Amino acid sequence: MANIIEMPKLGFDMAEGTLASWVKKEGEHIEKGDVLAEIETDKATIQVESPFSGIILKELLEANTTVPVGTPIAIIGKAGEEVDLESSMTSGKNEEQAKLTGEINQEETVPEVPIKESDGSTAFVKASPLAKAMARDNKLDLTQVIGSGPAGRIVKRDVEQFIASHQTAGQQAVTPVAAIQPGEDNLQPFSKLRKAIGNRMQRSKQNIPHFYVTYNYNVEFLLKMRDQINKERLKEGRISVNDFIVKATALALRKFPKLNASIEGDALILHGNINIGNAVAVEEGLLTVVCRNADQKSLLQISEELREMVNRVRDGKVAPEDIEGSTFTISNLGMYGVEDFSAIINPPESAILAVSSAMQVPVVEDGIVKAGMRMKATISADHRASDGAEAALFMRELASYIEQPWLLW
Repeated sequence: MANIIEMPKLGFDMAEGTLASWVKKEGEHIEKGDVLAEIETDKATIQVESPFSGIILKELLEANTTVPVGTPIAIIGKAGEEVDLESSMTSGKNEEQAKLTGEINQEETVPEVPIKESDGSTAFVKASPLAKAMARDNKLDLTQVIGSGPAGRIVKRDVEQFIASHQTAGQQAVTPVAAIQPGEDNLQPFSKLRKAIGNRMQRSKQNIPHFYVTYNYNVEFLLKMRDQINKERLKEGRISVNDFIVKATALALRKFPKLNASIEGDALILHGNINIGNAVAVEEGLLTVVCRNADQKSLLQISEELREMVNRVRDGKVAPEDIEGSTFTISNLGMYGVEDFSAIINPPESAILAVSSAMQVPVVEDGIVKAGMRMKATISADHRASDGAEAALFMRELASYIEQPWLLW
């Protein structure tokens, strides 16, 4: 029997996804675990693997189509197998999803878009929702675009051709962000990622009782050890300060399971695995890549895994496991020369560590003032899960690893 592939839920707050591209084509054979498609969420473009082996009998969506989670996107079965999509659907599917066929996609829905003219009158332009969204994102006037679809409707390819022709003609490329002139305001709509971050952080600050504990670490030995290790390594394979912090944090969390936990209703889930999320700066916001079971891995393993995941994020191609499943998060702004900051907890986790820059500062030892390398870090914790004393003890335990980095090797 043929298998229906649905738009996957790639995050606990994901409601819809956009089929960015098909990696395998209709009629091709695919093995379970092969990448089937690239799905764009409000966070990233993620490579989605097929849960079945067989022939891709039908692709139900075209690229750049946005649909709710759970919507059928493809059918996989045996070669030559006849497929009736409606009878293949499970009984729980709603009527709208059950009517999906290979011809259904955003280009087929073509409401007329009202466009205000300069003289105050209103013109109506027939355009697909996808073309509308592209025009909005690129600040295009749809009345200037010639439609090639049925009855002159404007579809995706028309918008793409319009943008390309203007760039080819040597005109300024259309971008979502206009240049800001002195004395002028500019309205810039939030991107999907920016909106997702804002909503998530707003809920976190409103619903989680945060408290903060800051500790000042001596990183003299850590920096010397890092330099010694990196002398023997190529530039692209060098260990970073953050790699040490990930390992040290994972080991310290072994003794403080309430900080490696999640809130669920009136209960605290103490996680058996220590999966450290690492905030990575991307255009328009942040993504978190996850180093799983970091307490059980070597510094070199952690360094290599994080480097590969960060590269995938910056290339716009990540796997679901790259960004999901963290139990504790680290936000490191050390590379920006930040002296001190605190971070907002990433729900449903119970804590997050904000790491600042390693700086040369005056320190006093045995009554003598001298230069020393120090680094501040602040833990933000959920007061429902923990308290100040426990967080302080965790930060002190973290110091035993950061200030004695040979324990991490």
